[in-house]
This record gives sequence, structure tokens and C-alpha cells, in this order.
Amino acid sequence: MAKVLMKGNEAVGAAAIKAGCRYFFGYPITPSSEIPEYMAKAMPEVGGVFLQAESEIAAINMVYGAGGAGARVMTASSSPGISLKQEGITYCAGAEVPCVIVNMMRGGPGLGSIQPGQADYYQSTRGGGNGDYRTLCYAPASIQEIVDYVMLAFDKADYYRNPVLVIADGMIGQMMEAVEFKDREKIELPPKDWATTGTGGKRKPNKVNSLYLQAEQLEIHNKRLQQKYKEMEENEVLYEAYGLEDAEVVCVAYGTTSRIVKSAMKLAEEKGIKTGIIRPITVWPFPYDVFKEIGPKAKGILAVEMSGGQIVDDVKIGIEGRLPVYFNGTTGGMVPTPGSILASIEKIAGGTK
Repeated sequence: MAKVLMKGNEAVGAAAIKAGCRYFFGYPITPSSEIPEYMAKAMPEVGGVFLQAESEIAAINMVYGAGGAGARVMTASSSPGISLKQEGITYCAGAEVPCVIVNMMRGGPGLGSIQPGQADYYQSTRGGGNGDYRTLCYAPASIQEIVDYVMLAFDKADYYRNPVLVIADGMIGQMMEAVEFKDREKIELPPKDWATTGTGGKRKPNKVNSLYLQAEQLEIHNKRLQQKYKEMEENEVLYEAYGLEDAEVVCVAYGTTSRIVKSAMKLAEEKGIKTGIIRPITVWPFPYDVFKEIGPKAKGILAVEMSGGQIVDDVKIGIEGRLPVYFNGTTGGMVPTPGSILASIEKIAGGTK
């Protein structure tokens, strides 16, 4: 199949439609606005529905309705827009409504800037809404991975009856790369016999709801949800890792930052410093076990992120105190350079902070 040159945001929309998404509800916000722009044009061409809601809050509740009726549905936004959707996301998790939510992250906090950022990591991996819930969360590092993991997200949302997040920084949303829409491995999905599709007079009405007034009933429901999240942790971890066995310094990064880290690693290798990388593709569940593969020559771990240091917590959990963890970060829309990362690598390799 021939490759096509696409912007990241447009690739999100094209991949969603290819995966069978036929409903999109959203509200424009930079740097994700090309997603609803693309869907506004493309959805009617495939018999789907695009609707620009009056707000992000309205959009996520429309997603709840369409997902509850069994449809493949998506919304997309950027940072503060995702914050506004948090109540609806926890409703979807509590009611087990499958849907896909894309966040093209910008600099923050607050309105922040329209430049790329990664400071929504806590929000994405810890849950920004109330209650004990989790969402499978992919962090693609290229436009091809945008295509692959947006499509996979719809299957996983249906498989687990759960919202699935796809997060990328605004740079990935705005850049253009060649992509291929490859044939996917078919995943056997459970029937949507729970959906509110009308009874036809042949069965009792289905109820899609997250409200349980009896504490005993809610606890049973929550325990079942926790078992589902445990299954995700056991089966859905994805990552890229190499150079761990003989590395002096191991870098941990995701998204655009991981690409910059790889450039810094080449510079380090030219200086004779062995480096390795761990790139989480799922930031939840996080690939903790891969840290056990780090060899005895390692002097430290360098976490790199466009934030004040959010991924550091998961890195520390993964390394379990065996090595010191250092951080190289930029905030507010600033992007790290290979030179600045190289400087950090050299300090760790030389035994200085």
C-alpha cells in the first residue's frame, strides 16, 4: 500500500474513520483544531456524524451517549479542553462506555501556550476525574504510530468497555510525515449486548449508568472494574527499549522528546558513552518490568520530558532505588535540544550531578 504524506492531526481523523469511528463530538482548541476540521469534512463522506458542541463539557457527554448506544465514537482536544472533559471521562469509565479521547498537549498550566508540552502526564496516567478508575493510554512518537495506535485504541476500548486515551504533544499534531494504513490484526471483540439500542419488545431495557446508591453494590462494581484494570496491566504494556545491557546511562522519554533523546544518544555514542533508552508507548500501564533489564554498568537514569518532572515518579517506581534518577526538562512549550540532553548524559556518565 502506498504511503501518504499527512499532518499528525489529520492522521488522527483518518485513522479513526478507518477504524470504524462514525461519530465525532468536539470543540476546537489549538494545537488540535485540525482534528475537528478534518472530521467535519470527512465524516459526512462516510455516512458519519460530526458535531461541534457548544463546549468541551457538552462534547464529552455526547460521546457518552453515542458510546452507550454501542457506536464507535471519538473526541479530541488539547490540555485545558481535556481538563473540562474529566467529569465526563470518569462517567464513561464508571458506566463502562467505550470511547477514544485524543489529547494534543500544549504548554500549561492554565491556558498556557499553544506550543507543545507533556505536562498532562499525571492527568493522563492517574486520572483527572474522581473515583478509582483507569484509562489505557497510548503515547505515539510519530505520525505512523498516531495511525497505528488510534486504530488500536478503538479495538481496545470495545474489548475492555472503557475509555482509551491517545496523548501526543502539539509538535506531533502539527508535523507531517509519510504514513501507511496497513491491514490490522483482527481482535475478537465481545458483543455489545449491553448497549442502549432499543429493545424491539424482545428484551428488558439496557441501562448504562455509573450511579449506585447502595454502597455494597458500588463496591462490587468497583472491584470488577479493578480486576479489568489489572488485566490491562498484565496484557497491554507496550514499549521500545534497546542498549540496556551495557549502558552507562539509560534515558527514559516518550513522544517527541524520545526522538530528540535518540539524537542525543548518537552524540553520546560518538563521545564513547554507552547509552540505552526506554520509551513507553503505553504510559499507562507503564512498563515497570523493563527496568530489570538494565545492566550493571549503568550509573544512572535520565528522565527527559517537556514538563516539570512528572514521568520521574514512574521511573523511580520502575528502578526501585537501584540507581539514581536524574531529570532534564523543559516547560511552557519549550522543546529540549540534543545538546542539552547530551550535557546531562555526560554529567551522569562522569559521576557528577
